[in-house]
Amino acid sequence: MNNIESTVVSTRIRLARNIADYPFPSAFKSAAQGKKVVRAVYDAAARVRGFRLYTMQEISETVAQSLCDDHLISAELAANKLCGAALIDEEDGEKDGPRGKYSLMINEEDHLREQYIAEGLNLPLAYRKISTVDDELSKELRFAFDSQLGYLTACPTNLGTGLRASVMLFLPGLTRMHKMTRLTREISRLGHTVRGVYGEGSSAEGYMYQISNEVTLGVDENYILSEVQRAVLEIVNLEAQARKALRTSDYVGMKDECCRAYGILCNCETLSYAEFLQLASAVKLGIALDFLETKRFKVLDDLMSAVRPSNLNLLIDKPLTAAERDIYRAEKCRAALASVRRVKE
Repeated sequence: MNNIESTVVSTRIRLARNIADYPFPSAFKSAAQGKKVVRAVYDAAARVRGFRLYTMQEISETVAQSLCDDHLISAELAANKLCGAALIDEEDGEKDGPRGKYSLMINEEDHLREQYIAEGLNLPLAYRKISTVDDELSKELRFAFDSQLGYLTACPTNLGTGLRASVMLFLPGLTRMHKMTRLTREISRLGHTVRGVYGEGSSAEGYMYQISNEVTLGVDENYILSEVQRAVLEIVNLEAQARKALRTSDYVGMKDECCRAYGILCNCETLSYAEFLQLASAVKLGIALDFLETKRFKVLDDLMSAVRPSNLNLLIDKPLTAAERDIYRAEKCRAALASVRRVKE
């Protein structure tokens, strides 16, 4: 199993922008002012791509939670019922390339947070995708920009390029070998940060962490992308070493844990999300350690999103009780893991 493929889950590029002559969202005098920003962004974006508009006041809690779970909007935006909105468009990807999603968050901390999320390690592609949209929007909207400070943002940490390059990593080896604290310190020294699955303050559920740049002012976009890429590749190598140490230190125990988790997911009839997360992480680790095999490692990452409570409710298209969700979750796991096999020795 390729180290990058089994470690890097996704890449996200985010650009923070504000429209000149409007106060920052936190300083809006009325919801009507915020809605003018929504209309201005939507009218401009509609001429760029086939974005679908999601207004936080109008969508259901289930849809909002699903968008949060898939990293398309933030919890802060979802809570802005007065004038929060998002524009989302999904594409199948370029020929033989990764799938990707565009997301424009309107009236979160800034007027506009432009995002592109791609599968795997694809920083240049993700930046090119969202930069193209940003260039087109800049022809329709006058962004707040200063010749010395760059793009003006609500938070000073986003001044300059307004660029956040984030990579989601699966790091069971470093976590279980108790090396994440030291890694976090080293990453911070290099001008980057390590966060949980949903950003600052969130937990690293399922051994998942986000690595992203902290510096946006005084550097250009290419420098940010190259430095994050360099940091990620180094972490991938460290994770590979940690996994090797795990496999060597307790071969039978690790194999039993991973294969036992695989057996439960293949045969269970009911499954809570908490138990699923623990077992699925062990199966992913089993594939990375060559105890299990699959032609498409991404099937486990897709499954982790698909069986969240909000996404199951949307899939079945009706409110489900916790017990009903547990049954559907188990069913989806059995189907997805049909593509996973134990490695013959």
